[in-house]
Amino acid sequence: MDKTLIVTNDFPPRPGGIQAFLHNMALRLDPDRVVVYASTWKRSAEGVAATAAFDAEQPFTVVRDHTTMLLPTPRVTRRATALLREHGCSSVWFGAAAPLGLMAPALRRAGARRLVATTHGHEAGWAQLPASRQLLRRIGEGTDTVTYLGEYTRSRIAAALTPDAAGRMVQLPPGVDEKTFHPGSGGDRVRSRLGLSDRPVVVCVSRLVPRKGQDTLILAMPAILARVPDAVLLIVGGGPYAKDLGRLAAETGVEDSVRFTGPVPWAELPAHYGAGDVFAMPCRTRRGGLDVEGLGIVYLEASATGLPVVAGDSGGAPDAVLDGGTGWVVRGGSAEESADRIVTLLGDAELRRRMGERGRAWVEEKWRWDLLAEKLKTLL
Repeated sequence: MDKTLIVTNDFPPRPGGIQAFLHNMALRLDPDRVVVYASTWKRSAEGVAATAAFDAEQPFTVVRDHTTMLLPTPRVTRRATALLREHGCSSVWFGAAAPLGLMAPALRRAGARRLVATTHGHEAGWAQLPASRQLLRRIGEGTDTVTYLGEYTRSRIAAALTPDAAGRMVQLPPGVDEKTFHPGSGGDRVRSRLGLSDRPVVVCVSRLVPRKGQDTLILAMPAILARVPDAVLLIVGGGPYAKDLGRLAAETGVEDSVRFTGPVPWAELPAHYGAGDVFAMPCRTRRGGLDVEGLGIVYLEASATGLPVVAGDSGGAPDAVLDGGTGWVVRGGSAEESADRIVTLLGDAELRRRMGERGRAWVEEKWRWDLLAEKLKTLL
């Protein structure tokens, strides 16, 4: 692998799926051949301290821009080209193609031989709007490879690119650490601590935002409780939708059967997945297709933990489920379909076991970080 400059606005300690994706990939590259140029998480004293502590723990060099939002401005472009030359990098990986991939021509002029731009869910939204569609086209022409998460995002992004750039697209999804997420991850301890040891548990692990569908699960609870009276919905995570979800649970009359954990440290997430009997996140597409699920790594983490999954049909979420094999895909936002599939799973231990085992095997076959990191090394 050539020495690589990773240019990204999304990097820990800022939380999020893209951030975790990039960090996990970077950790699996040769640390002597990686330099990360990233934004600052927070400008507060606490945020600066957390960022400095995180960066000091990394095996590779991390350079922070003073801004909290890295954009392809002339100043940022000059800094990126200076870092490329200073560290002797000959490859560039844009952690999110839009908009940072617009810097590709300047970095190529500065000596970069290979430029790889990774797309996520938001680029599929960009592909629908005329102005941003043209920017995506420029990014495709300026880079050697545009990567995609799955068929949903590929088809939409490819339509915005030239035929040549679309033909150079390569799939590069996030992976799952199968050694961290596994059936013996400590779920029994979480269930015991929460007083759920003897109850059927539907778990949803995700940021609390409208697209993810936690509200759909709450609206499904009356139908679930009518057939599985002692069921409980365990909602794991924090986010701006938390208060609305709490109100909805009260208004729906199911607040005694819904538990909110709030934000959970990353190290405790595997055990919280393991606390469930079924994983469900019926995500939906919003804002006319601009707010869409790129892939849904949580479904794969749940599968690695041995749980059957119920997924929504937003964007690339179905790419993370073998429908009828590792779980089911339902119409995003459909409380009725979600309730029906969840009740079926809660009532059939053998079905849960089969789907959970198939999901675990699928993750080991296709979604391991080491396999995907090798693909990235080849691209770079």
